Amino acid sequence: MSTPGNLPADLTSFVGRNDELTELAHLLGQSRLTTVTGPGGVGKSRLALRAAGRLQDRFPHGVWSVELSGLRDAGLLEQAVADALRLPDHTTRAPRHALAGHLADRELLLVLDGFDGLHEECAALVGELLRRAPGLRVLAAGRRSLGITGEQLLPLAPLPEADAVRLFTERAGGVLPGFAVAPPEEGLVAELCARLDGLPLALELAAVRLRALSVEQVLERLDDRFRLLTGGDPTAPERHRALRTAIGWSHELCTPPERLLWARLSVFAGPFDLDAVEYVCTGAELAEEGVLETVEALVAQSVLSREQGADGQVRYRMLESVREYGAVWLAAIGDELRVRRRHRDWYLGLATWCELDWFSPRQAEVATRVAADLPNLRLALDFSLDGTEGEPPDDPAVGQYLAGTLWFCWVGCGRLAEGRHWLERALDACETASEARAKAMWVYGYVALLQGDSAAALAVLQECRREAQATGNETAEAYAVHRLGCLALVSDDMARAERFIGDALLRYRGIGELNSNVLMGQVELAMAVAFQGQLDHAVRLAEDVREICRDHGERWALAYALYVLAYAAWKSGEPERSRRLAEESLAIGHAFHDLVGSVLALEMLALVTEDEGAPQEAAVLQGAAGRLWQSVGLRLFGSRHFNAPHTVCEKRLRSALGDGPYTAALSEGGRLGFDEAVVRALNRPRTHGRRPGGAGGGTAPRTQRPAASGETAG
Repeated sequence: MSTPGNLPADLTSFVGRNDELTELAHLLGQSRLTTVTGPGGVGKSRLALRAAGRLQDRFPHGVWSVELSGLRDAGLLEQAVADALRLPDHTTRAPRHALAGHLADRELLLVLDGFDGLHEECAALVGELLRRAPGLRVLAAGRRSLGITGEQLLPLAPLPEADAVRLFTERAGGVLPGFAVAPPEEGLVAELCARLDGLPLALELAAVRLRALSVEQVLERLDDRFRLLTGGDPTAPERHRALRTAIGWSHELCTPPERLLWARLSVFAGPFDLDAVEYVCTGAELAEEGVLETVEALVAQSVLSREQGADGQVRYRMLESVREYGAVWLAAIGDELRVRRRHRDWYLGLATWCELDWFSPRQAEVATRVAADLPNLRLALDFSLDGTEGEPPDDPAVGQYLAGTLWFCWVGCGRLAEGRHWLERALDACETASEARAKAMWVYGYVALLQGDSAAALAVLQECRREAQATGNETAEAYAVHRLGCLALVSDDMARAERFIGDALLRYRGIGELNSNVLMGQVELAMAVAFQGQLDHAVRLAEDVREICRDHGERWALAYALYVLAYAAWKSGEPERSRRLAEESLAIGHAFHDLVGSVLALEMLALVTEDEGAPQEAAVLQGAAGRLWQSVGLRLFGSRHFNAPHTVCEKRLRSALGDGPYTAALSEGGRLGFDEAVVRALNRPRTHGRRPGGAGGGTAPRTQRPAASGETAG
């Protein structure tokens, strides 16, 4: 298996820096924290990623890059790192503790780029992670050091003349195929590189101008027309003024529509697509039909970079220095508030479309789309709840609606901690009863339930139900009753769960509601009756969900229906059927990064594997599941019903292997990451043997002890 990680692929050649790469490798071997420092545009990010790529073999648990330049909310710093590590966490633990727990026994390299806007918070996080994870090493890139004891610094200087000339020549060749520096121009190119102080970003921007100008003309314009720009702040370092010169020069040579679009594009964070640009950035002096041509011009001038995602969609991105320059111009022309409102409205519409399309054959596309657009959804949430500098939010209910509408992102795509962050902010922003607030309330209750915070879930769901009854909001009342039933389910009160969830399903039917949440309600009802011994009834309910999912192309709720069917098949002594169903459930849950559904299916496969006569492998799968449960909460939610089959399996494995080998196999499984565990579970060779005595774990005992985490709607 290849080394895990998420380093981006190089889009252009890497020039020079051999000494710096060697030095970085040495520093990372000597110190657990190394920071590359230097001005914007000097190539810190590129060098750090290049060095990290060369060192992947040193780190068995991978090299992971975290891009922080687009993050504005310090409260999401830990979540951004967890996202980059593909670490879902459904517990009520602080994200920092979840990160530390995940990293505690891993050997990996974390590359932190663009931390300058969150310098203090990032320093505190890195310091704590380094203390609690001895196998962790960090390579940071920023304009200044993090200031942590033991930190090694590599101040990055501009490129030396020979490398600067080579970089300029290579980039010019990309603009003008066959470009070469003729002898008469060698001195001019060297002078140009010197005037731009050897800054890679400045050189690349300059190379673009060769489409229309000669090297001599480029140098003349830099010398004459932009003399004031190079002056600027007399106390600023020369390199900073050189970068401003290069960016300002590109800006000055843009046409008026290009400059205007550049300014308006500064409201985006991370990648964005053409549809978003056409909506957000049109207006006075820039018609929608001219946007594509203007975007193409900015790409050609390296103001925008073009990237194609795994979903095949083309998106655009701005370097942070370029974005900041545009933001200054947007504020100067007095258009910032209007454009930010349009940005919010676009992503509000996108969230609404995604929620509707979640219940459709495009569910996987929605999951991919919302992951790609998350940086901009965060900006829209922030603007909706806080407004912009000097201006309060237009209507906090918009933020409440947006936070609630993204329930499928928080729950279905494994982002519970972030969802709770935004939902708490949304509910605190305004206490006036409204449909938007009611939706945010039941979604908050759903998220808290899944995190195992039963007290918070109960309080907000009861409040939501009271408000819904007082205002005649039948939809919110149905959802509140449904989630109160889920709370009973994970607290082992099956009769109450059956009554509440059944009531909610009747309410859904009465108001014509049919979506993934409704189907999950029927799955949860199937679980409640299955735990009461009514397997035939449970199978009928789950099979009905399965058919509806097939009709509508729904996959997320289907994974849970398959889990119920796998459980019923195992209880009925049909391990081969149980395996097929559990494997399909696991594959779907993994595709959505849904940790709750995935770990349930993994537990089921451990049971089946033991029944097939492979106790060693079954114990490994139990160990892998045990590791993953740490990111969910208590193993099997602390529920006696959910735990009973696991306990039966553990007893059989200890009997077959002995305590020592069983513990060793658990440890082996515990070293597997999420992806590795799924691959192992889904690629086990088929066997035709079976443990003597058949399957089935007996009737689950009953208890009223509260659980710590919700199982039913991950």
